[in-house]
Amino acid sequence: MDYIYLIAFNTFQWIILHTPDFIKFPIIKGLARLAYFLDAKHRHIAKVNLDLAFEDSLNETEKREIIKKVYENLLFNLADFVKNQGISKEELLSKVKFENVEVIENAKKSGKPIIFMTAHYGNWELLALAIAAKFGPLSVVGRPLDSKVMNKILERNRKQFDIEVIPKKGAMRPLIKALKNGRSVGLLVDQNTSDNDGVLIDFFGKKARHTPAVSILAKRMNAIIIPAFIQTDDHKVYTISFYTPLKIKNSGNNEEDILENIQAQANITEQVICQKSEEWFWLHKRWKNQYESYYK
Repeated sequence: MDYIYLIAFNTFQWIILHTPDFIKFPIIKGLARLAYFLDAKHRHIAKVNLDLAFEDSLNETEKREIIKKVYENLLFNLADFVKNQGISKEELLSKVKFENVEVIENAKKSGKPIIFMTAHYGNWELLALAIAAKFGPLSVVGRPLDSKVMNKILERNRKQFDIEVIPKKGAMRPLIKALKNGRSVGLLVDQNTSDNDGVLIDFFGKKARHTPAVSILAKRMNAIIIPAFIQTDDHKVYTISFYTPLKIKNSGNNEEDILENIQAQANITEQVICQKSEEWFWLHKRWKNQYESYYK
């Protein structure tokens, strides 16, 4: 199976690297449309998620178009991933615009550790590369791919510009070490968790499990939590936006302080998704913990 993945990847890579945009873009969109029609399982998951999130505020046609765009976004992300292998810092930063950079500048002036909080939104692989290239060493949490061959390619791409990839299992200790060593860290916080690993919050008006990792880490290390998200209108130029840091209160009730901060993370993620819904990864069972029967 690894060889099939590798052949498919190498073929796609050749197309991306050796064809002009007016040929390449229709091919990417065609492959995305093919994936949409063949992948009934994830198409159903996305539809359930959109029904939970938007209910009747979007009609069936609008939801179907969002799902098609999700596949398209994933294929364009893969194409950009191919182009970013071995890319120079100058070339990488030439296709990225940063908004609200003063948020980072002020955080660095404070001398406190920085935690970037984000989601599987837009071109999240490029987000990590761009932040590391622009602002310095970054440690991120990542799960290895099932395919060893493809995972090697993924890791080689992720580790550019002094990015350290920390395995998800047992990540807290390495994350603390990274912050102590002056590195920023980045975590994706938008996926479902088990009862033991997550806390209940409101997300699009529905109960969902959310990881407390960012809040716990920030509380322990007195770190600044900066929401960071990436968007694009043309899959050529990307905009990275930094939002107002999410503070953790010190009211004396540690559990309530952390829960309030976690809810703030869910709120900013929801806000960003609503701006451009097709760029979020709707193919994941986000509400599985509370609405498992809906996905059957």
